[in-house]
Amino acid sequence: MSHPHPELSPPPPLPEGGLRVTPLGGLGEIGRNMTVFEYGGRLLIVDCGVLFPEEEQPGIDLILPDFSSIRDRLDDIEGIVLTHGHEDHIGGVPFLLREKPDIPLIGSKLTLALIEAKLQEHRIRPYTLEVAEGHRERIGPFDCEFVAVNHSIPDALAVAIRTPAGMVVHTGDFKMDQLPLDSRLTDLHAFARLSEEGIDLLLSDSTNAEVPGFVPPEREISNVLRQVFAGARKRIIVASFASHVHRIQQILDAAHEYGRRVAFVGRSMVRNMGIARDLGYLKVPPGLVVDVKTLDDLPDSEVVLVCTGSQGEPMAALSRMANRDHQIRIVQGDTVILASSLIPGNENAVYRVINGLTRWGAHVVHKGNAKVHVSGHASAGELLYFYNICRPKNLMPVHGEWRHLRANAELGALTGVPHDRIVIAEDGVAVDLVEGKAKISGKVQAGYVYVDGLSVGDVGEPALKDRKILGDEGIISVFVVMDSSTGKITGGPHIQARGSGIEDSAFGDVIPRVTEVLERSAQDGVVEPHQLQQLIRRTLGKWVSDTYRRRPMILPVVVEV
Repeated sequence: MSHPHPELSPPPPLPEGGLRVTPLGGLGEIGRNMTVFEYGGRLLIVDCGVLFPEEEQPGIDLILPDFSSIRDRLDDIEGIVLTHGHEDHIGGVPFLLREKPDIPLIGSKLTLALIEAKLQEHRIRPYTLEVAEGHRERIGPFDCEFVAVNHSIPDALAVAIRTPAGMVVHTGDFKMDQLPLDSRLTDLHAFARLSEEGIDLLLSDSTNAEVPGFVPPEREISNVLRQVFAGARKRIIVASFASHVHRIQQILDAAHEYGRRVAFVGRSMVRNMGIARDLGYLKVPPGLVVDVKTLDDLPDSEVVLVCTGSQGEPMAALSRMANRDHQIRIVQGDTVILASSLIPGNENAVYRVINGLTRWGAHVVHKGNAKVHVSGHASAGELLYFYNICRPKNLMPVHGEWRHLRANAELGALTGVPHDRIVIAEDGVAVDLVEGKAKISGKVQAGYVYVDGLSVGDVGEPALKDRKILGDEGIISVFVVMDSSTGKITGGPHIQARGSGIEDSAFGDVIPRVTEVLERSAQDGVVEPHQLQQLIRRTLGKWVSDTYRRRPMILPVVVEV
């Protein structure tokens, strides 16, 4: 198995007749999925998603793929193929189209409807090409065939990309539910047919590669939901991804069976479910769904609320309910269902929300105490089965953290893929398919690009480090007025602390020490404000560290008069 080295240099020019595959996100992480294919000087992008921030990234809204390696080649992009409508696969599209709005988007009916609604908010009207399973489209030098795959959202597609360099199959996210709610199976017959033609490189979903066996059918959740609905005496509040149409369908079915009305809460949930209903992917009995404003007229025993926030996102509806910062107030006897998995890294945030809801008297049903979620990703048994059907000549695990990628690579090896033809890459690593062999050729920049409000890419790691220090240790400000001609102190030092746990009165012990250092520097002829600020920072920092074992941010200000 080949894997990248941190010191890889930029890849050389692509050999004539070769195909280059460069993931810009989705490897070593769950989210931010984006892969660039290059042949004959032209580019095809598969997916362009976002990653959601963790606790050590305070103030960040979204994390994007790094477009810098393709920014000067936007005119070479033939199109963006979107495998399905989850945010980690389509959320970055508006930010790429801001740079070139006429890049065509290729995807299924539901996927395009979801991204078009999102792009409306950015005032972008995209060029789109709707495809479905069985369709084959020529996109520049890329001959793309689309294959039905089952996932936790309808209309998901895998894509087979044919070029003279060989055929590459990108699975997107998939599983092999044999009893899907919409009867749309992963098309194993199509994959077998592609296998007969010869799959030169397979890019395969790795998310559940560590999980043995097969993913249970989605419809098994229905009985558990019915039990919860049967036992609930007051309101039922369900948190789910805003695009999990299959899960919401089962909630609607249970609500209809038990005589409850359903209201969607949150802009993305209302928008996405409206799209799914209008396109026929969500079957809604007449009168079942009502506006949230009408719920006050209904008894609690007839109410179901469906909202976002199943991952503990701080600004999502469920988190705000747990924090008493939402118009919907949790009361004793409410039932809350978290109908989703835990994305790695979100565990603490989710359990914080569960504890907050429980504090107000809610009965919280989640994956840890009831079978209210099944994964949308193939487990190890399904992947083994899939590899035996596809028989790829080269394998590149994608979509997963390092442990998932490694586990998926081992599964491929067990089914007969030679070790020297299994490529474990990471974001930014270019993999070239030349003469039937896939190998790493170099690495391009593929760091995190942070979205902070209206700012994109302006916040970097140093700023996040400062925010972390401010959040953990607080800030101490020092204000000094100095005579510019003599260097003598004419005002201060005035010291104030915020968030450091140190009372302002405590600084009386260190003010004489700061004053002494400044007076000594004046005698030595050191009067430049920046140098004086550094002296103040070192003196005060050492005192705080020795006295309190803390390292707050120290912000000295020296004003010359």
